[in-house]
Amino acid sequence: MTASRKLFELCGTEPERVFSPFCWRTRMALAHKDIKAETIPWRFSEKDAIAPHQSDKVPVFIDGETSVADSWAIANYLEDTYPDRPSLFGGEGGRAMGRMLNWWGDTVVLGGIFPMIAADIHGHLRPADQAYFRKTREARLGKTLEQAAANRDEAVEAFRQSLNPMRLTLKTQPYVGGTSPNYADYIAFGPFQWARAISPFKLLKEDDPIYAWREKLFDAFGGMARNSPGYAV
Repeated sequence: MTASRKLFELCGTEPERVFSPFCWRTRMALAHKDIKAETIPWRFSEKDAIAPHQSDKVPVFIDGETSVADSWAIANYLEDTYPDRPSLFGGEGGRAMGRMLNWWGDTVVLGGIFPMIAADIHGHLRPADQAYFRKTREARLGKTLEQAAANRDEAVEAFRQSLNPMRLTLKTQPYVGGTSPNYADYIAFGPFQWARAISPFKLLKEDDPIYAWREKLFDAFGGMARNSPGYAV
């Protein structure tokens, strides 16, 4: 079955350095479900490779004759297709809450991190991908990658404050999902693992409950995330 399952994942010059936050959400979801898939390294300039699957972005998950694009869609596919495996959501209420958290993870966690590390991402890309990344991301940021990162020592303080709802939650329970991690945790963790993979910039202080939570997820599933190439942050 593994041979019929494939996961296209974003990388740069090093194929083993997977750094998309969305791909990491999917990696963690697959590990949670104990589903193995062959990793296919993919780069920004290789859109033809995933075009047959009606996507121009990763992750793209192929399960036999079925292909699914987008991390949230993949999580739902895994939950519905493999109900006998550990649940990602813990029921329909958890899935509904997960939908909101997915947007929160995109806008607050990922959106807060991106300007601070965008220039570091650029440094890990091949020249052909650097040109594409700089053009598209600077248009999104409204400034150069270097300008976006210039004040990150100050910007990180506001980012840390934006995580207060998560921080308060982790003071009363070990995981966002409760007593054990579920997809709600992987939504938030994906951007942190993305940052660790690509940037030496320190996002969290060691005494932060979110730091301790992140450490536990680094070690989850046999240290899958920690053993992936990354910086000591």
